[in-house]
Amino acid sequence: MVKVILPELSEGIQKATVSYWYFKTGEKVNEKDDLVELTTDKATFNLPSPSSGTLTEIIFAEGQTVKPGDTLGTLEES
Repeated sequence: MVKVILPELSEGIQKATVSYWYFKTGEKVNEKDDLVELTTDKATFNLPSPSSGTLTEIIFAEGQTVKPGDTLGTLEES
């Protein structure tokens, strides 16, 4: 199992909002595919998949606020 973790953000940015998940649970993803879109006060960015596999869990749904270090979801490596 691989955790999808929000990395440290730009200096002074302490949180982000999950805007959009590009995949649903049960779908296969490839390493570096855009997995989730996040928005901060200053920017919108995509977080790529850390590995290839199946998205097994979405922990933070669209519209929820996350902090660096939070686990957004999990992947089962293929």
